[in-house]
Amino acid sequence: LSAGVCCCCAALRPRYKRLVDNIFPEDPKDGLVKADMEKLTFYAVSAPEKLDRIGAYLAERLTRDVARHRYGYVLIAMEALDQLLMACHSQSIKPFVESFLHMVAKLLESGEPKLQVLGTNSFVKFANIEEDTPSYHRRYDFFVSRFSAMCHSRDPDPEVQNEIRIAGIRGIQGVVRKAVNDELRATIWEPQHMDKIVPSLLFNMQKIEDIDSRIGPPSSPTVGVKEENPSVLAENCFRELLGRATYGNMNNAVRPVFAHLDHHRLWDPNEFAVSCFKIIMYSIQAQYSHHVIQEILGHLDVRKRDSPRVRAGIIQVLLEAVAIAAKGSIGPTVLEVFNTLLKHLRISVDFELSDRRSSCESTTLSISSKESDERIVQNAIIQTIGFFGSNLPDYQRSEIMMFIMSKVPVLGTTSQSLDPSNLGDLGTRRIQIMLLRSLLMVTSGYKATTISNALPAPFLDPLLSPSLMEDSELRQLVLEILHNLIDRHDNRAKLRGIRIIPDVSDLKIKRDKISRQDVSFMKKHGQQLYRHIYLGCKEEDNVQKNFELLFTSLALTTIELANEEVVIDLVRLAIALQDIAIINEDNLPMFNRCGVMALVAAYLNFLSQMIAVPAFCQHVSKVIETRSVEAAYFLPETIFKDKSNLPKSLEKDETDLFFLTNKIAESLGGSGYNVERLSVPYVPQVTDEDRLSRRKSIVDTVSLQVDILSGCSIEDKVDNTEEITFEALKKAIDNNGLEEQEKEKRRLVIEKFQKAPFEEIAAQCETKANLLHDRLAQILELTIRPPPSPSGAMTMTAGHPHYHSVPVYEMKFPDLCVY
Repeated sequence: LSAGVCCCCAALRPRYKRLVDNIFPEDPKDGLVKADMEKLTFYAVSAPEKLDRIGAYLAERLTRDVARHRYGYVLIAMEALDQLLMACHSQSIKPFVESFLHMVAKLLESGEPKLQVLGTNSFVKFANIEEDTPSYHRRYDFFVSRFSAMCHSRDPDPEVQNEIRIAGIRGIQGVVRKAVNDELRATIWEPQHMDKIVPSLLFNMQKIEDIDSRIGPPSSPTVGVKEENPSVLAENCFRELLGRATYGNMNNAVRPVFAHLDHHRLWDPNEFAVSCFKIIMYSIQAQYSHHVIQEILGHLDVRKRDSPRVRAGIIQVLLEAVAIAAKGSIGPTVLEVFNTLLKHLRISVDFELSDRRSSCESTTLSISSKESDERIVQNAIIQTIGFFGSNLPDYQRSEIMMFIMSKVPVLGTTSQSLDPSNLGDLGTRRIQIMLLRSLLMVTSGYKATTISNALPAPFLDPLLSPSLMEDSELRQLVLEILHNLIDRHDNRAKLRGIRIIPDVSDLKIKRDKISRQDVSFMKKHGQQLYRHIYLGCKEEDNVQKNFELLFTSLALTTIELANEEVVIDLVRLAIALQDIAIINEDNLPMFNRCGVMALVAAYLNFLSQMIAVPAFCQHVSKVIETRSVEAAYFLPETIFKDKSNLPKSLEKDETDLFFLTNKIAESLGGSGYNVERLSVPYVPQVTDEDRLSRRKSIVDTVSLQVDILSGCSIEDKVDNTEEITFEALKKAIDNNGLEEQEKEKRRLVIEKFQKAPFEEIAAQCETKANLLHDRLAQILELTIRPPPSPSGAMTMTAGHPHYHSVPVYEMKFPDLCVY
C-alpha cells in the first residue's frame, strides 16, 4: 500500500522534477546518467520557460547535498548545470543564471577546497558564454570578494594552497571577462572592486621566480605553466585587465598598485615595482600612457617627505615608464614631467643641505649616509630628465632644452623659477650642476639642420652664462653641451684629448659646406662663442679636462662653422690666447700659462691642416719643432703629463717659440685670405654676464675694451689733436713695429682703471668721447645744423657749443652714431 502511494505521488510530481531526479544515480560514483541528462536537456530547450524552475530545483538539491557533505551528488549537479548552460541561449536563461550563480556562491562559501575549485571552474565556463541580451541587475560583488580572498589562501598544505590560489586568479579573470563584455562593464572598474582585484594579483606576482616575462611585451605562456604557477597566471590576468582598461577607468586600475607597493614597502628595493610598471606600460593602450605617468608623478608628490631611497625608487619607476612612453604617445605631460622632477630636485637639495647644517648634532657617518642617499635621488632625477628628453622628437626636445635652461639659477638674479635665495652658494651650485648634467643628457644625439635651430638666441645667452662662473665643473658641462649641439657629424670622439695631431687627414673628419644660415649665425653670435672660449682660458682653476674641452670647442667650430672670415677670427682668438700666457695680466699660475700655450699650439696645428695653406702649416710646424727641443712644456703631450717640469718664467723675447701674427698674416694673405683684421688684436666684448657671474677679472676686461675703443692710452688725452688722414690710418694699421708699444699702453690702461678714482675715469672717458666727435666731424667735414625745435635737442657742453643735437647723425650716418 505504501509503495502504491509513493508511486502515485511520484506520478503526480512535475515533469521537470522527475527529469532532474533521474539524472542522479543511486551510487554517485557512477556519475551523471547521460541518457536522462539528454532528456532533461531536450526538455529545457523545448520548454525554455521551465529553465528557471529547473535551476531552482537543482539549487535546492545542491544546497541539501552540500549541507549533508554528499559531495558526489554535488559534482553531478554542477555538471548538469554546466551542460544546461552550454545548451540553452534563450532569453529565458536569465532566471536560470541567477540560480546557477547562487549555487556557485554556495560552493565558494564552503570550507572544502574541492568544492571551491569546482565552483570556480563552473563560473569560468559561465564567464566564457556570450549572452544574447545584457543583464542590468546582475552584480558580481560577492564573487570579486571571494575570488580575491582565495588568492591570499594560507592553507598549510602547499599543494592545496597553490590550487586555491590558482582557482581564485582564474575566478578573477572570469569576472573581468564577464563584466567587461557586459553592457554594464563600468561596474567592475569601480574603486571598491579594483582595490581587491589588483592587490590580489600583485600578491601572487611577487612569488614569481622567472622575471623575464615582465621585461618585454605580453607573452603567451603554455597552458601547463599557466595552470601550475599562480604567479604566471596572475601576471597574465593582470595584463588582460590592463589591456581592457579605457580612458575613463585607467586610473582606477593603476592606483591600487601604488597602495600595494606602499603597504608592502616595495619601493626600496624596487625591482618588483619596476617590473609591475613595465607590465602596465606594455599592456595598456599606447594613447593612455600619459595617465600612468601622471599617476606616478602624483604619487611622487605624495611621498615627497619619505626617505631618499623610497623617492629614488619611485623616480626609477618613472624612468622606466617614460622610457616606454616616449616611444609612443606621451600627450600633454611632457612639461609636467620636467616641472615635477625639477621641483623634487630642489626638495632633495634642501634636504641634503639641511642634513649638512645639522651635522653638529649627528654623527659623521649618519650625515654622510643621508647625503649619499640624497645624491641617489638627484642622480635618478637627472637620469630620468635626460633619458626622457633624449627620446623626444626634435621639436619637443628644443622646447625642453629651453625649459630646463630657464630653470638654471644665476647668482645675482631673482627671476629664475628655482629661486636660489634660500640655498646659498653651495645649494645654487648643486642645482646648477645637476640641471646642466640633465641638459647634457637631453642634448645627447641631437642633430639640428642648422646651428641657429640648435642654439637660438634665447637659449644661447643663458647657456653661456655659467661658462663665466668661477667653477671648473660648470664650465666643463657648458662646453660639453655646446659640443652636443655643434657636432652634427659625430667628429667629437675623433678629437677627444688635446694633442698635436701629426696628420689630421687620418682622423677622417666628416664635414659639409657651411650653409648660409650658419654663416648668418656666426655673424650674429660668433663673438659670443669666441668671448666665452677666451674668458674660459683665463680661469685659475682650469684643469686638463677644461683645456681638452676648449680645444674640442675650437676644433668643432672650425669643422662645422668656419668660412674664410671665421678662420681669420679664430686665428685672432688664438693669438689673443697666446698673449694671455705671455703678458700674464691676470697673474695666472705657470701651469695655466703653459696650458694655454699648449692649447694654442694644438689648435693652430689642427687649423693649419684643415685649411691646407702650406706656408701657414710650415710656420706652425716650425714653432712646434722648436718647442719640442727648447720648451716642451709649451706642448700638450708634456705639460699635461709632467706638471713638475714647469719653467720659472716665460721670456717674452723668445719669438721662435711663439706664433707670430705677421708671419701668419703673410702666409694666409698669399693664399687669398683677407688678413687686414689680423692686425687688430682680439678683445672680448663686455656684457652683463660678467657682473652676474662674479668674475674677478671684470675690471681688466672693461679696461681692455675701453682701450681698444678709445684707440689711445690714458696719458694721450685732449692735447693729441693731430689730423686723421689716410696715411695716418694706414700707419696705425701697420703695427708690426709697435707691438711692444701697444702692450705697454694696455698695461697702463689696466693699471689706471684699477687704481684711479671713479670720478677721474668718468671725466676722462667723457673727454675722449668729445674728442672722438671732433675727429669724426673733421673726417666727414660735416656742418651740423641746429634742430628746428630746442625741445628735442641734446646739448653738449664739454667745450663744443656748436654741437646741439644728434638727430643729424642718426638720419644721415646711423653707423657712426655713438649714442
